[in-house]
Amino acid sequence: MGNILDILKVSASGMKAQRIRMEVIATNLANVHTTRTEEGGPYTKKDVVFSSADVSEGDSFDSVLSKKIEGVKVDNIINSTKHFERVYDPGHPDADKEGYVTNPNVNLMEEMSDMISATRSYEANINVINTAKEMFMKTLEIGK
Repeated sequence: MGNILDILKVSASGMKAQRIRMEVIATNLANVHTTRTEEGGPYTKKDVVFSSADVSEGDSFDSVLSKKIEGVKVDNIINSTKHFERVYDPGHPDADKEGYVTNPNVNLMEEMSDMISATRSYEANINVINTAKEMFMKTLEIGK
């Protein structure tokens, strides 16, 4: 059985991962209208990939439960494979010969939903830390 420091480490890893996720969401939102990048073409939405301790398929349920909990980490930040939207706007400086502008593959509503989800996950980890702290303080009171 782990101790209170393990709980704090796991929750801290969750908070760090969600903070990075929020930074990526903020970048996506900031570039929702960016039609020209240094690489050429419109901004490409970024997605965060999380990972945790590996569990092999052959592991028994008991062995999975007895493994040390590692928490979560950001494994990678990847470019989204969603398609880009083309909009007819012949007056736009980035319009092609046919008058179409390729817009970033960032969906404002999806980003806002992801932001709410990341915020709730961050808050949940704060609640775990506060609950663990309360449990620890109650344990200390028993020793009095």
